[in-house]
Amino acid sequence: MVDDCRLVIANESHQFALLAFKDEITQLDPLGTLSSWNNSLHFCEWRGVTCSRRHRSRVTKLQLPSQSLVGSISPHVGNLSFLKVLNLANNSFNGEIPQQVGHLFRLQSLNLSANLLEGQIPVNLSHCIDLIGLRLYKNMLVGRIPDELGSLSKLISLVLGENNLSGEIPPSLGNLSSLNFLGLGFNSLEGSIPSALSRLPSLKYLFLGDNNLSGMVPLSLYNLSSLEYFGLMRNQLQGSFPFDIGLELPNLNDFSVFQNKFTGHSKYPESCGFKTRLGLQRNMFTGSIPTGIGKLKNLGVFTLYENKLSGQIPSSFGDLTRLSELYLASNNLTGKIPSSLGNCKSLQLLELYENKLSGTIPEQVIGLSSLSRTLNLANNSLTGSIPVEVGKLKNLGELILSENKLSGEIPSTLGDCSSLEILQMESNFFQGSIPQSLSYLKGLEDLSLARNNLSGKIPEDLQNISALLRLDLSFNNLEGEVPREGVFKNLSAISVEGNSRLCGGVPELQLPNCPIQSVPKKQRRSLSFKVIIIIIVIAVLCLILIVFFLTLYWRKNKSKTKLPSKSFNIGNQYLGVSYNELLNATNGFGSTNLLGVGSFGSVYKGVLREDEKLVAVKVLNLQQRGATKSFMAECDALRKVRHRNLLKIITCCSSVDNQGNDFKALVFEFMANGSLENWLHPISNVDDQLRWRNLSLEQRLNIAMDVASALDYLHHHCQTPIVHCDLKPSNVLLDDDLIAHVGDFGLAKFLSKPSSYSGQNDKSSSIAIKGSIGYVAPEYGMGGEVSTQGDVYSYGILLLEMFTGKRSTDDILKDGLSLHNFSKMALPLRVLEIVDSRLLLEAEGDDADEAINHNVNNMRRNITRDKMQETLASIIQIGVICSSELPSERISMKEVTVKLQGVKDLLLGVGM
Repeated sequence: MVDDCRLVIANESHQFALLAFKDEITQLDPLGTLSSWNNSLHFCEWRGVTCSRRHRSRVTKLQLPSQSLVGSISPHVGNLSFLKVLNLANNSFNGEIPQQVGHLFRLQSLNLSANLLEGQIPVNLSHCIDLIGLRLYKNMLVGRIPDELGSLSKLISLVLGENNLSGEIPPSLGNLSSLNFLGLGFNSLEGSIPSALSRLPSLKYLFLGDNNLSGMVPLSLYNLSSLEYFGLMRNQLQGSFPFDIGLELPNLNDFSVFQNKFTGHSKYPESCGFKTRLGLQRNMFTGSIPTGIGKLKNLGVFTLYENKLSGQIPSSFGDLTRLSELYLASNNLTGKIPSSLGNCKSLQLLELYENKLSGTIPEQVIGLSSLSRTLNLANNSLTGSIPVEVGKLKNLGELILSENKLSGEIPSTLGDCSSLEILQMESNFFQGSIPQSLSYLKGLEDLSLARNNLSGKIPEDLQNISALLRLDLSFNNLEGEVPREGVFKNLSAISVEGNSRLCGGVPELQLPNCPIQSVPKKQRRSLSFKVIIIIIVIAVLCLILIVFFLTLYWRKNKSKTKLPSKSFNIGNQYLGVSYNELLNATNGFGSTNLLGVGSFGSVYKGVLREDEKLVAVKVLNLQQRGATKSFMAECDALRKVRHRNLLKIITCCSSVDNQGNDFKALVFEFMANGSLENWLHPISNVDDQLRWRNLSLEQRLNIAMDVASALDYLHHHCQTPIVHCDLKPSNVLLDDDLIAHVGDFGLAKFLSKPSSYSGQNDKSSSIAIKGSIGYVAPEYGMGGEVSTQGDVYSYGILLLEMFTGKRSTDDILKDGLSLHNFSKMALPLRVLEIVDSRLLLEAEGDDADEAINHNVNNMRRNITRDKMQETLASIIQIGVICSSELPSERISMKEVTVKLQGVKDLLLGVGM
């Protein structure tokens, strides 16, 4: 009887505490989270409430993260005496943290992060002696970090960053012997770093950046051999580092201490410990860069800019084959640029500006095709000409060579750098004319050739670069007429002063009129004679062509009935292949070689005997209406484009088969990892290994960037803009390295006029094309013209499908609910509820069942989940914008690539 009474009392006490908690929610519950909190259900069945399995009256978990709840935290939560997990993260709770939380002595995980909480951290949280995780970051908490927290001996994760905390770091935190993660960054903490922190033997993540810390870093801190991340950036710290830091910290992935006052000679280690980032910029280091830097084989990002380093750049940098970013700018480095940097085949960014470098630019460096972001060598003393190998920088966005002593002519191969947006070469000694090939750079936004010795005329086609926003040609020896269209119409965007022999242009330039040159009488008679000769020659050639095509037509008809199969070329860069060669390559187009069936034909795996190369053979079903037109469209498109993220065509065949029937096929590079469709929606009847394979968050993001890069190229960097018109997962193929290649150009359209930067005027004359259901832009269904914005819509749907795992025709999307609206409603706090569940396997998140088991690695993955939520929200936002119903509300693929790069930087912690 007594036990029954206790049970009733406990029931009423916990139910009352929960209802009191609900009463403090001051606004409507937008997601209906607390709609189940009523008497129709036992409180253990209320959403977010978990009770003990043995004692149903005891609430053990209250978990309501990311529910858009607004209000204060009720003090009655302290009556939930059996509570082990309290998670209210990512809401809008305000007011102070109730002191009563300190009464929950069984509490193991407390997460109140990302709210609007104020006041101080309750001192009596130290009574929660079983706490494993304490996460209060991203609030408005003030005051000091309580010394008493040092008594929480079981604490694994302590995250108090992004608040307004002040005072010194309590030395008592050194007593937290189980601590794995300590995050106190983005506060106003001051004083020195306590040496007591070196007593944390399990510490793997230490982030004290963005505070007002001063003094020297305790040398004993470098003895924490378990450290993987060491972040002290943007403080007032002083002193130097021990030369054997890499030996003492063998597990270090990221060492970021930039923007402090560290001094001394730069020494690095005889160890290969640094795996990701070594950030030492904006300090006061002197001396030379140690040659031992080449032993850090796994280094990805190395930043040393804005120091006082001298000496030469070590050639051992060439041993860093995984290096993607190298920042050595704003130092006093001398000597030549080592040609060994050309061995860094992963290098995307190289900044060496504002040094005292001399000698020529190595062809191995300026021809490093992996450079895709920036090559900045400005403000040095480099000499010689620009090697023609510069044309290999097809993916480079910025090339800055200004303020050097470079000479010779500007190489025409610069026109091959099709992704260039910024080209700055002012203040050198270049001579000769401006290459016509620069007008091929359709994405160029900033071109500066000022203060050189250039002569000749301004290329007229520069006015056709619609993206060009700034053009500086001042102080050269240019002559002739200044163009009047494009950037030349905007007086604030161009500068041509200091060229005394220029004339014409828009009136605002106030240049003299160009002289009208008369043609002498004798020359006019000579010209008339030449015109007559040219007309005669053209007429003869036309006659020859007519005879040739009539003969060709006759032979083609004859071959259908009498001649064996032949192949033809779709362009000089492709060699044809015969029907019989394809027949043998695919085992007679056998079913075992069949890779898939599409709208206009079938795709087979094959091996070309000539070089034993694996290929994919697309055989057109010519009985299908539109198949021949699709074949011609694909040939026409693919012979005019080249990009690493477009499916490469090897050859083709247009002939007859062994029965005399028309036969057409395209041969492509074989993509070992199949289509994106098969990864996102694996077929249930395949083997388990294939069915359960998964793409990680980073892999999906890389694929999304690859596809965006391909579309950006088609829309903005082709001589005639191309609209793909059928973008979907089955048309995105993945190679051995999971690099994406966009294929199937059977519906591709060439635009009738050059692309504008925004893409809003990029239209073709074709009306209402067909595409794939779910991916076709709404305006096409209403007879709208083909435009680049139609591809942007398809890309937006593709992006949402990649990260939600749901097709636009999914069963869950009914009653007018589109994938666009389904995704938009989850922004920004509910994205983890709609994303592909396989992504969530990467992170443990806030489910404290694992934390209760004291799993250190899962506590580390908690951080991954937070970053995952922020990353996914940004990606979904891009997909929602791209799939807007109105074309005018969508962004261009150029903007998409920029935004996705920002997301990737966020995910990888670039620029932290």
